[in-house]
This record gives sequence, structure tokens and C-alpha cells, in this order.
Amino acid sequence: MPATKTFDYQTLDHDGKRVKGQIEAANELAAAQLLRQQGLTPLAITDAGTLMRRELHIPGLGDRTTLRDLAVFARQFATMTQSGMSLLRSLAVLEEQAPKPSLKKALAEVRADIEGGMSLSGALGKHPKVFPALMVAMIRAGETGGFLDSALDRIATNFEKDATLRGKIKSALTYPVIVLVFTVVMISAVLIFIVPIFEKMFQQLGGELPLPTRIIVNASHTLFWLGPLIVGLVVVGSIAVRQLKASNPAARLWLDKVKLKLPVFGPLFTKIALSRFSRNLGTLLGVGVPVLQALDVVGATTGNSVITAAMTDLQQAVREGRPMSSQLSQHKIFPSMVVQMIEVGEESGQISQMLEKVADFYDREVDSAAEALTASIEPIMVLVMGGVVGGMIVCLYLPMFSIYQNIQSN
Repeated sequence: MPATKTFDYQTLDHDGKRVKGQIEAANELAAAQLLRQQGLTPLAITDAGTLMRRELHIPGLGDRTTLRDLAVFARQFATMTQSGMSLLRSLAVLEEQAPKPSLKKALAEVRADIEGGMSLSGALGKHPKVFPALMVAMIRAGETGGFLDSALDRIATNFEKDATLRGKIKSALTYPVIVLVFTVVMISAVLIFIVPIFEKMFQQLGGELPLPTRIIVNASHTLFWLGPLIVGLVVVGSIAVRQLKASNPAARLWLDKVKLKLPVFGPLFTKIALSRFSRNLGTLLGVGVPVLQALDVVGATTGNSVITAAMTDLQQAVREGRPMSSQLSQHKIFPSMVVQMIEVGEESGQISQMLEKVADFYDREVDSAAEALTASIEPIMVLVMGGVVGGMIVCLYLPMFSIYQNIQSN
């Protein structure tokens, strides 16, 4: 039996009231399922035992609609649709309960568009910054096939799993980032406050400083202008890379290829991309979205240009009547296991189910890889921090030996 954890939760009960509490479950998905079995609608589930997993909210910066917000929205929408509530009434209730201003505003405009005769998918498609293309495509398929509630339910499940996946990555990267920031702050403090004191003492005692000590002293002198310059270059460089990726598809493809080949993080990023590809494509095909449209949506929602390029080739293969598995094997990012699973799904007519199994497999792989990454980075970061700080201390005390020798000789 898997080990359980304690999770804090916020839910909506049958009367629409917020309920807070704690629940024991193996993971967030299992906790959400248990809460839904109790007739509650999960709003937020966080690990009660790990402070780093809690989300930090900064006023004015937390108004963007997240995957968890969309998952709750889709789950509530599905429940209301299944109960026979009208579309406009459901949207009015969801608008009133929307936790983010951006989502509330978008829902108000969606409701107005529907009252004007527009379809639900068309109205949602007018707000791409709030409602992803994946969600719009699945709702369009649900409207066409007459199973909107089922499509909304699958959207909620998809977004919940994707949000859990992203949470694992953030958790794995939180510790190294905190240690790195702490190391930079400590080094800066030593250079700004401690080194000048030692420098004055060395000047009073006389003698020539060793090379390592001179380097530390010069770094202390240049930190006041070099530090802001480095921070400025990092910020400008980050903005430039984002703009380059947004405006130049070739550069975006090259950067994503480099990202997947990084020594430590590359395999993790590859597994994340494969998990999203499998989950999104399987979900789209499972609700009846046409293959070509599904491939187009998947290419735009995986967040990696390598997958996007593969989806373009895959669309061409499907147009020519060839199976997807034959074209996927031409792209190195897709392991043979993924290709074989998709081939079996094509032959058995259960490709969406096979893709779901592939996504579940890579979700577990990402979980294991994130834990292994955290376990391996922690001691390395501690050693690096100790080495840097210890090295600076040695550099500051090196002149003491020469000063002591001068005193003895005199």
C-alpha cells in the first residue's frame, strides 16, 4: 500500500460554500478524487508537510488564470451541465465564483457572446490568454458530438494532471534556487562588509598581499558597479531570448533542442514534453477531435518546438494516409516504446487509451526523475556553497602568515 501524505484542501460544498480541512491521500490527484467522492468540488490542494510546495501569492502578480483554476472551472461546469442546469445559468454561477479577476471578466464576456448567438467554443476562443486552445478544441468536439459534460470532465482531469506535473518540477527546482540565491547573498555580504575591514587591517600592517587575496579585494571594489551590471545583463538577456523565441521559429527550435540536450535537466525536460504530448493528444482523440486538428493543437500546447515540428510532419503523414507511428519513428525525441505503443493503439483502434497509458508512464518517470534530481543536487549545492565561502575565508587569512613571518624576522 503506497504511503499517504496529509494535504490541506479548500472545496465547495453542495450549497456553494467554501470548506477548508485536511485529508490523507497518496498524492494530490488521489486527494481530489476522495473529495469528489464526498460530493465536494476541490479548489486548492497543497501538501501540508512541505512548505516549499505552497504557492507564493504576491498582490498584483497572482491574477493570471492558472491550470488549477481552469481545472476547477471545468469540473464545476461539468457538474452543472450533468445536473441539467442551463448553459447561461451555469456560466453566471461560475462567473460569480471565479477566484481570479481575469477569469471573471472573460466569463462575463463569454456569457454575453453566447446570449448574442455565438457557440460556447467560439466565445471561449476569443480569450486565448485565459482559455487554452486545447480546452477550446475539446469543448468544440463536445458541442458537436453532444457530450459537453464528458468533454469538460476530461478537460478537468487533463489540467489537474498537468498542474500536478508542473508542481513536481517546481518542487524539484525550489531547493537549488534557494541555495543559489543564499550563496550569492552571502558572497555579496562578505565582499561588501567583511573584505574592506580586512583590507584596512592589511594596509596598516604593511606587506604585499598574496594573489588570491588581491583578487578578493579587487572583487570587493568592483562589486558596486559590476553587480548591477551583471543583474542588468541577465534581465536584458532573458527578455531578448524570450523575444527571439517569440519572433523567430528557427531560433526557438534551436533553443528547445539545446534545452533537451542539457546534461542534467535535459532528460527531465524530455520526459515532461513526452508526457504533455501523450496526455494532450490522447485526450483530444478521446473526445472525438479530428486527428489533423488534434495534432495542430498538440503542436501548439506542448511548449516545445521540437514536438511542434514533429506534429507538422505527422500531419503530412496522416494526409498521405500513412500511420502516425511510422512518422514518429523518424524523430529522435520519441523513444521506441512510445512509437510501439502508438502502433499497437492504431492497430487495435484504442490509440487514445494507449496514449493515456504512455502519459501515465511518463508522469511516474518525471516524478522519479524530479526526486532523483533533488537528491543529487542538494549535496552538490552544499559542497559548492561551502567551497566558495571556505575559499574566500582562506584567501582573507593568507596574508596573516606573511605578516607573522615579517614580525618574526623583525
